Amino acid sequence: MGSELLRRGVASAATLWGVGALIHDPEAVRKVHQDYVACGCDVLTANTFRVAPYALRRLARYPAPAALAETAVQLARQAAQKASKPVLVLAAMTTLEDCYRPDLVPDEAKLQDEHTRTAELLAAAGPDGLLLETFNTIREAVAACRAATATGLPVVVSFTCQSGGRLLSGEPASDAARAVTLPGVVAVGVNCTRLTDLMPALAQMASATELPLVAYANNGWYDEASPHLAAPRVPPERYARCMLGCVAAGVRLVGGCCGTGPEEIAALGTLLQEQFDEKATMAP
Repeated sequence: MGSELLRRGVASAATLWGVGALIHDPEAVRKVHQDYVACGCDVLTANTFRVAPYALRRLARYPAPAALAETAVQLARQAAQKASKPVLVLAAMTTLEDCYRPDLVPDEAKLQDEHTRTAELLAAAGPDGLLLETFNTIREAVAACRAATATGLPVVVSFTCQSGGRLLSGEPASDAARAVTLPGVVAVGVNCTRLTDLMPALAQMASATELPLVAYANNGWYDEASPHLAAPRVPPERYARCMLGCVAAGVRLVGGCCGTGPEEIAALGTLLQEQFDEKATMAP
């Protein structure tokens, strides 16, 4: 959502990675959701990535986080209701500090307190589940999982990884998957990661958990804080082929992260449908 809004010229989205657009241009957020629905998405991620009391305190004018969360979920829900099939809405929550700075993760008490606040206000906004994404340490992911699963909503957990199947903290992806295989967690995987680094991390996770796997990569997007993501942008069709390889390896929820747009999802949907049709034709 954040990178797509910026690509469309929504400058306010630069504030807390999309929060500014919720305040100043909610119609732009709704339009992004509508475009994803039009290209066949089964799941929409509400624009709640930085809608957390901890993050919002950094703004000069501290907006009400509950109201922002409700707006974000409603915008996604309105788009989902126009689809010709059921479309789920997940509310995103992420690290308290910078997603690319595992060295900044707060102490246990603060993690539990702040993630509980965030999980509760997101759950109250009415999503179908919570998407814990772009976590860079096992320690914070576990704390966020405890808070999220306490809401009673289904929880998906995803980590950002570097080369060699390691989290940005250096911890093995297998250890991460094992640590968050908890009651209430329905899937675990990898996001905000280069395409070339997806499979090593996913292979480690597959060896450590029975949970369904999730994969959604970046495409040609990085900044000064994330040099590990530096990679040339690939065309939507090539991105889709890479993600189809993840499906062949056992991933059951695929999509796109920073730098991707509806074009990548449309291409992926086409390939998945072709694969489904081929299997249906071959069935006895």
